[in-house]
Order: sequence, then structure tokens, then C-alpha cells
Amino acid sequence: MIITTTATIDGRRIVDYRGLVFGEVVSGINFIKDFAAGLSNFFGGRSGSYEGELIEARENAIREMQDNASSVGANAIVGINLDYEVLGNGDMIMVIASGTAVVIE
Repeated sequence: MIITTTATIDGRRIVDYRGLVFGEVVSGINFIKDFAAGLSNFFGGRSGSYEGELIEARENAIREMQDNASSVGANAIVGINLDYEVLGNGDMIMVIASGTAVVIE
């Protein structure tokens, strides 16, 4: 399935619009990751534990969006957008992937 942030796909023609599709993931961040991230903040550098959590949440949100597009008969998604939010007391992250499900030739 082709997924793009653009409204069109070069060399392909959109023949049908199937509507908006979403993928939403809320992921908890545990104490160990918080502790490791705190050490990274204190000593400088990147927090691999938080980055890994964000990557996994993003991939899951995109996969869920693709599944939803497939269920309505689409073979591509255009105009995708990814949103990230911190929930609660900073112990949860939410990733939302959205786009327009389309059928292309």
C-alpha cells in the first residue's frame, strides 16, 4: 500500500476516494524507561528508551491506519498526518495517524 503525505501520487491516478482513516495508539511509559530517560537528561544525549517507544507507537498507528484503509477497499492513503500528544502526568503518549483512503490505478 502506498502511503504519502502528499495529495497525489506521481504517475498514478486516484479513481475513488474511500474516506478518512485513522490509527490511534496510546502507550504507557514505565518507571524503568522514565529512570533511563532521566539519566540521559542529566548526563546529556538521547533517550533510546523513549525513542524506541515513540517509534513503536508510530509504526503501530500507521499499521492500524493501513488496516482500516484496506477494510474499506483502498490500496493507498494520501495526505497522511501524524500527531503526537503526552497524556496524564507525562506517563503516556498518544500517536494518531490519519489520511484519506483512496483507490489508485
